[in-house]
Amino acid sequence: MNSILTFYVKSETPCTLEQFLRQEQGVSKRLITKLKRTNGLFCNDKPIRSIDPIKFGDIVTLHLSDNSVALPSIETTVPIAFETSQFLVYNKPPDMPVHPSRNHYTDTLGNVFSSSFPELPFRSVNRLDKNTSGLCVVAKNAHAVHLLQKSIQKQYYAIVQGKILKSGTVNAPIAREQESIIKRCVRDDGKYAVTHYTPICNTETHTLVKIKLETGRTHQIRVHMSYIGYPLAGDEMYGGNCTHISRHALHCARVFLPALENNTSWITISSELPDDMKRLINLV
Repeated sequence: MNSILTFYVKSETPCTLEQFLRQEQGVSKRLITKLKRTNGLFCNDKPIRSIDPIKFGDIVTLHLSDNSVALPSIETTVPIAFETSQFLVYNKPPDMPVHPSRNHYTDTLGNVFSSSFPELPFRSVNRLDKNTSGLCVVAKNAHAVHLLQKSIQKQYYAIVQGKILKSGTVNAPIAREQESIIKRCVRDDGKYAVTHYTPICNTETHTLVKIKLETGRTHQIRVHMSYIGYPLAGDEMYGGNCTHISRHALHCARVFLPALENNTSWITISSELPDDMKRLINLV
């Protein structure tokens, strides 16, 4: 199926089509190359080359061809927190993988998306672990992925074991744990990783913290909080106790991202703390 993106030339400065798309609209070079191969570039409803000049008042359209095979669909539904013509934001429950894998090919968020949009490939912008709940952004075309990945900002809530009374920052490199394909650890030869945390409230045994990431390493929040002695509740892999919650207590609570249809407009989408985390921190 083809989808069409439309851009209006509002500048009187002379430029080529490629210059307009890359510099003013943020279209990736990779996508432009693909559109050239598939004859997907049009100006005023006529085919155009990327090196051709365009002028004020022209209407540029990109005909995007999605040839990927859709994932198997399922009857399970997931609440949609926000949707536009170019992306949507799911409020993912815990115990649901985002992407299909060897043991999860028909029970993922990708399958839910395929049920609603069987003609589109599944393109998640932010990936959440299976047991992390909260907001997950899914793009409806390749251009939206490119723009959103560069600009999306996320805020998480986690419940950790122990009392944290002051805000702090963890700056510690993260690497794959030797002999494991899943587990990560802090190690000198790892990739640069920075996590900021702020305590919100405490019980005698736990702290609800707000977390902002500067980087997006695999398991970053879980690894960093365990590293400083405050593992996430329920996170058995990194030293957490599963007595009071059956999954690691982590929730993507807010995303801040561009509207895309309007380059000057930004959207903040929020998700309420789930019941299992509320009970753990005595908020219900």
